[in-house]
Amino acid sequence: MIGAPFNSAGATGGVANAPAELREAGLLGALRTRRSDVRDLGDVDVGTPRPTRDPASALISLESLTATTNSIRTAVIESVAAGEFPLVLGGDCPVLLGALRGVQDALGDVALVFVDGHEDAWPPDRSTTGEAADCELGLMLAPADLPPELTAQLPTLDPTRVVALGPRDAAELQAADVPSLASTIALLTDRELRGKAAVPTEIAVGRFRRRGFPWWLHVDLDVLSTAAMPAVDYPQPGGLDWSDLAAITHAAIHPVVSE
Repeated sequence: MIGAPFNSAGATGGVANAPAELREAGLLGALRTRRSDVRDLGDVDVGTPRPTRDPASALISLESLTATTNSIRTAVIESVAAGEFPLVLGGDCPVLLGALRGVQDALGDVALVFVDGHEDAWPPDRSTTGEAADCELGLMLAPADLPPELTAQLPTLDPTRVVALGPRDAAELQAADVPSLASTIALLTDRELRGKAAVPTEIAVGRFRRRGFPWWLHVDLDVLSTAAMPAVDYPQPGGLDWSDLAAITHAAIHPVVSE
């Protein structure tokens, strides 16, 4: 278990408190009821967050984002090398950057099951917030004009090795004239998943397995409806319920083998 108390708004509170709150709620004890050897490695270094938008990259708190990406990358490499199953607790969505890069460094070609209420592929200079949480999937799929110290830490991702489950921000993207990823990657919206989320997840990971790719599971809890999960920074209509999310995560972590 690896904590990453990062907030891409350049703050030290809010979603940055997630790892501590999950520990306080008893996550480690719950995991140890299933595996007695679960270790909590504590929190990685997230640098010094600053709510300032970098003029070159257009991202807020660039130094903290770079430090966080590097430290998560290192922790995940060490975890995988030790034969462990790394669980990275965010924080904020850009923790995925270091996690996926670490797995790529350790294992080579890796696929991604991306469970999120947003596509997170805004070009940084088009993002209305400047938060890397608007951008992380896009940064992995296409090059962006970013400082070399961050670019050197980023994973690269083949669009055919991604499935996005649950995005529901198509109207917002269209209104801002930001291209959707729906024509680039496999993507199923919340409406396509409700009540039947396990099946498409099993199909996706089955395809990855047949091609010989391990996969990383990324879950942003804003994939849930605001009624199911009100503690999000950017509420939006629609969304999944907890049973849908449980079905997705179970299918991704314990896939049915049917070759």
